[in-house]
Amino acid sequence: MADEKQSNQTMETKLHQRKPSKGKGVQQSGIGQGETKANGTVDEKTAGKQKEDFSYGVEDDMSVHTAQDSLLSNSSGFNNYRGFLNLCIVLLAMSSGRLVLENLLKYGILVDPVMWASVLWNDPYRWPNVTLAICINYFILYSLGVEKLILKFQLTENLSNIITMGNLLGVVLFPVIVITVVEPNPVGASMVLGIYAIAAMKLYSYHVVNQWCREALKKSKKKKLSIKKSPPSSPRKEVKTDEAVKPRDNEQEGAICVADTPQQSYPDNVNLKDMYYFMLVPTLCYELNFPRTERIRKRFLLRRIVELIFLVQLSLCLIQQWIVPLVYNAMKPFSEMDVTRMVERILKLAVPNHFIWLCFFYFFFHSYLNILGELMQFADREFYRDWWNSETVGYFWRNWNIPVHKWAKRHIYKPMRRRGFSPYSGQVAVFVMSAIFHEYLVSVPLHMFKLWAFTGMMMQIPLAYVVSMFFRRHYANMAVWLSLIVGQPVAVLMYLHDYYVINYMNANSTDTASLT
Repeated sequence: MADEKQSNQTMETKLHQRKPSKGKGVQQSGIGQGETKANGTVDEKTAGKQKEDFSYGVEDDMSVHTAQDSLLSNSSGFNNYRGFLNLCIVLLAMSSGRLVLENLLKYGILVDPVMWASVLWNDPYRWPNVTLAICINYFILYSLGVEKLILKFQLTENLSNIITMGNLLGVVLFPVIVITVVEPNPVGASMVLGIYAIAAMKLYSYHVVNQWCREALKKSKKKKLSIKKSPPSSPRKEVKTDEAVKPRDNEQEGAICVADTPQQSYPDNVNLKDMYYFMLVPTLCYELNFPRTERIRKRFLLRRIVELIFLVQLSLCLIQQWIVPLVYNAMKPFSEMDVTRMVERILKLAVPNHFIWLCFFYFFFHSYLNILGELMQFADREFYRDWWNSETVGYFWRNWNIPVHKWAKRHIYKPMRRRGFSPYSGQVAVFVMSAIFHEYLVSVPLHMFKLWAFTGMMMQIPLAYVVSMFFRRHYANMAVWLSLIVGQPVAVLMYLHDYYVINYMNANSTDTASLT
């Protein structure tokens, strides 16, 4: 009973605390209600202010229209279409997924890694492409020997140019003769030809820069000056003797840090170590002193290696699963010149071909060249620029392959401009040389001379004029993308059709004639 009385008293105490005490107003809230004073009256100013605010709200609700343009109008100034970009990505993923599913349902799984291994390991004691790649060292050592002979015997520049041009001609023609006679695998042969083409451009740059250095030494002797540090790397650019590469302060984790390396001068650079370092670094333009990094970034290198392995395997799988069936199905329309079916096959091949081309761009220009640059501690990693934003054809070709662009500008365009040629003539000369090398890499391994690659490259000149004259901004960018997407499968199908006709149809017709 005592406990019950104590609990009742506690409940009464709590209820008493909840009741408002006398002389104190209760705080009230709500629209149109003022604050309650101590005597229970409402503040008139507060109530009037609340009524005034409520009247403004009504006026705002009554006026809801203003003069303005629709968002999709050009005059609206609205430019945030990120949602539509996401929609395009979703639609692209769905359409690509449908094509993949259709391919699997029609052909099944065609990917066979054993076949790629068998191509590499077939007759391992007779690898003409590997042997041909090793033979390139002869031409490299020959170039180094020529430079040493020039220093030792003071050969004239005309004689040295003749010897050098003979060596470069051998670099270009020797693999052509071997591939024509031996007839190795076309894919490997094309890769070896690419190695020889790169070596030819590098050796040419090596000889030209050393010639510039000799000319600079002769000029300095005439003026009774001595070159204590690096001589000029070009006829119009002089390098000061007290200049050294200073490391850049960059606190970002994994960023390139340039090392402060000792600078060498001519003729100290004419040695075996310098020659092979230049042949291995991812650049085509020779310099006496390359920018070097302080260390090898192991995590960065590992990521690039994983990317390279994955994307190469993905590209091979896509070629087996997607490209090969489409190419086989396209042979008949091209043989019968069925224009409608030809266009359909070209468009059908455009998507996988372009996807593989994008994979090639990433694993070669980003992954592979960065692997070489990291291993050789080469600091200049500008292998490409934003070619995907190209609004002109010229901007694309200047930015998608920076090493070749720098070489062509340094050794073709600028020398022609110094000799009085117009800028247009220099650009045409660069395109002609690029077209020759493209045809060189395709026609020789396939053992046929059809000029499709050469024609495709030369067609870039009128295409550049059309795009610059009739398209602007994003429409021009779309035109550049369209030329890349459609142009490549046309060239691929033309070469494969001619290869099929020459190697299979003619062979079958010959066998049939012999049987009859």
